[in-house]
Formats: sequence, structure tokens, C-alpha cells
Amino acid sequence: MARINPRQVEAFRAVMLTGSVTEAANLMAVTQPAVSRLLRDLQELLRLQLFEKRGTGLVPTAAAMALFTEVERSFVGLERITAAAEEIRGRRIGSLRIAALPALANGFLPRFAGHFLMDRPNLNLSLFGVISPIVVDWVLNGQCDVGFAEVPIAHAGLNAVRMPAVARVAVVPEGHRLAGKDVIVPRDLEGETFISLSAGSSSRHQVDQVFAQQDVRRVLRVETSLSEIMCGMVSSGLGVAIADPFTATEFAGRGVVARRFEPRIDFDFAAVYPPQRSPSAVAVDFVEALARAIERHPVV
Repeated sequence: MARINPRQVEAFRAVMLTGSVTEAANLMAVTQPAVSRLLRDLQELLRLQLFEKRGTGLVPTAAAMALFTEVERSFVGLERITAAAEEIRGRRIGSLRIAALPALANGFLPRFAGHFLMDRPNLNLSLFGVISPIVVDWVLNGQCDVGFAEVPIAHAGLNAVRMPAVARVAVVPEGHRLAGKDVIVPRDLEGETFISLSAGSSSRHQVDQVFAQQDVRRVLRVETSLSEIMCGMVSSGLGVAIADPFTATEFAGRGVVARRFEPRIDFDFAAVYPPQRSPSAVAVDFVEALARAIERHPVV
């Protein structure tokens, strides 16, 4: 048997849907004779009578009704492919794997990601909160499509995009003598029990440098690698700290008060993509949208 021409099937479906050759021709944007010829060729090829003439119209036979069921299944499959392509073009389908440093992952980023997914019902997300060195490692190994890590990034081979810098804030316990101030400066923290980030980190160096330059002595009693632990210690009333604003915001109303700190100490982080391949379109969209969200809505 000769192969069926897809246009023959399309003509058959168009007549079944519209009920007339005239409307089928309009639907297919061809002439009526062209539709009639396609139907005639299809009937000859299949050796089936698909339509009977009734007056000026065509009435489908039982064979046509049975065939139409199969044709619709095929067309539904094609329509699904078309719809999927539109979803892919619109970055609304597929999957996205993200690793982020805890400062982002403990609240701000999950909320943003939730809003991002609401507009993309067929997009699946995996979100991991890990320290920056692990973020870099996972992105390097292709375990994630995009990562967010504190700068400087230890690996020069990664494609990194700097995100908008945000200012670190002073965090003090509720009821603390400094809680009523709008701006806290290093001299205000003279003699205070201070909860620090771990020694050796670039963030710890930045903070220590500011206090050293102004010859302010703090009581360095606690060290931790996580800003969430740092703010948790502050909420106990033990001491004060300089924290990233994302984490500080999560502790608002939980025994911690965040205040602007001067001189400004930036919290710098970057989006990193796997090397040796272009980032996915949806990953780029996510990063760009997150950057706009940070710029539009100051964290503290």
C-alpha cells in the first residue's frame, strides 16, 4: 500500500470537524477542489468509503467515524508536542536544580522560587541549601544547573555573574541598649560580646578590618560558619553580630533587631553556572529575575 499523505489525513479531519468541504477548505487555507481531491485519494488509498453524498453535503460513514477516532489520537499527540515546544520556549517546562548558600536558602530564595514556579506550572525545582564551597563543587560537577555562592569564587573556571550587593546589618537582641538606634557604628559595639563568622573567611576578614581600623575592641566569644546560627545566638541575648540582611530578616520578631551598620560592609555573592556548557534558558531567567527582585525590594 502506498504511503498516506499527511495532507490527506488533515483534509479528512477538517471535513469531520467542520461538516463540509467548504469549511474544511477555509480551515486548511486551500481550495475546495483541493480538499475534494485529497479526500478522493485517501478513500482510494484506504479502499474505504468515508463519506456519502446527501444533497449538497457529505455524511461520514461508520468507517469514517472509526477512522476519525484514530486520527484524533494522532493529532492530540501532535498538539501535545506543539504545546510542549511552546512551554519550552516560554521557559515554563522542564527542571531546574539550584544550590545556594544558607543565607539565601533559609528564607528569601525559597519564597522567590515559589513565586517563580507559580507562573510555570510544568517546571520542577530542586533547591539545596549548602555552604559556598559545596555550592561551587556541585556546580563544577554538573549536579546543579545554577548555584549561588559568596564571592570571591574559589574556582576561576566557573561562569560567574555577580548579583546586586546588599549591605550587612548589625543585629542585636530585642531590648538591647542599641535596639533604639537607627544606625549603629563600630564605636557603639565597644566591649560587647560579639558573635563572629568563622576565622579565615573573607566575610570575617571584612568585619574585623572595620573594627580594627577604628580601634574598637569586642569580646569575641563565639564563632560559627552559618549566619543562621549567629542570629540564633543573638536572639538568646548572649551578644551582638554583623550579619547578612537575608538572614537578619528571617529573625525579625524572633528576638533579634536588625539596624543599618556604618561604614557599609557589602554582602557579595554571585550566580555560578557549570563550565563547558551554556546555561539553560530557565536558569538564566531565574537568575535575572532574582537580581531584579533584590534590587526592587531591599531586604532590611
